[in-house]
Amino acid sequence: VIDSSKALPIVIRGLTKKYGSLYALDSVDLDVSSGEFLTLLGPSGSGKTTLLMAIAGFNRPDSGSIRFGDTEMILAPPHRREVGMVFQNYALFPHMTVAENIAFPLKLRRIGSKESRQRVDEALSTVQLSDLGGRRIDQLSGGQMQRVALARAFVFSPRILLMDEPLSALDKKLREQMQIELKQLHRKLGVTTVYVTHDQREALTMSDRIAVINHGRFEQIETPQAIYNAPANPFVADFIGESAMLPMKRNSSGDLFYQDLLIASGYSELSDEEWLLVIRPERLFAVQDSTPASDQTIIFTGVIREFVYQGETAFALVSISDQHNLSIRFGTDSSGSQNLMR
Repeated sequence: VIDSSKALPIVIRGLTKKYGSLYALDSVDLDVSSGEFLTLLGPSGSGKTTLLMAIAGFNRPDSGSIRFGDTEMILAPPHRREVGMVFQNYALFPHMTVAENIAFPLKLRRIGSKESRQRVDEALSTVQLSDLGGRRIDQLSGGQMQRVALARAFVFSPRILLMDEPLSALDKKLREQMQIELKQLHRKLGVTTVYVTHDQREALTMSDRIAVINHGRFEQIETPQAIYNAPANPFVADFIGESAMLPMKRNSSGDLFYQDLLIASGYSELSDEEWLLVIRPERLFAVQDSTPASDQTIIFTGVIREFVYQGETAFALVSISDQHNLSIRFGTDSSGSQNLMR
């Protein structure tokens, strides 16, 4: 449906949007490559939807630049931007059939009936709804409505696709299924995609890169692997996945300690800023008291405060001091779980 060679890059510079004295966007810069799937990820009120709507043309920034390729779009109305849009509530027309909903943007563009039917059939096939073109919207499941909304968004061959939390209304199992389908669809279409969500796992699953936004500014823009394994600051470490953050102190030799426990050495050349040790639950495992420490492992001692069985995995909350707890997550058939349950 879409010629991926015609996908456009998005270049944003100094974009600012204020509501009274509140900065919804605070001079943000962003580059989205042609054909990239970039996710805007942040908590409620972070500015992610404001930025998406500015790209779509539904709100006017106070200053800054938005370019699609070499074309400045900051003053262009939405219908001149030729972007596909998938809304959180799908925005399907209940009085139209599935095929009529998908054909609607083609009708607006005065595409001939023969070509329109061909494009609709191709879009229905792409989203695996070939047999449902004649159905009414109220006869569809949530996942089917989501596919119709997607097909309508790309049937007219936009070079940019924007999605505003399109999976938030689906149940967990269907949402996870649709994440994979969206990733496969993007790979097939090759269209530049900007996706908004507050769901960290959703962003990690689908994205080429993630832009973590908070209070109208980007905290980090990186690949999912880099965001998760090398967070740029405490906000990203805390917001992405589960983590414990332990304060550390450095001595004159460059050794880092959590309380009296040596964590790492060789940091004498770096600044005296506050140090935090970030620990993911899956990086921890339980060992017997007699297990010795090594250069590759750090051994904490603590008291189990909570143990929760969750089927294929289990979760333990371990108190290592009066102020700090560590979370451990592991498979229930692992040696770590057996050590904890003894």
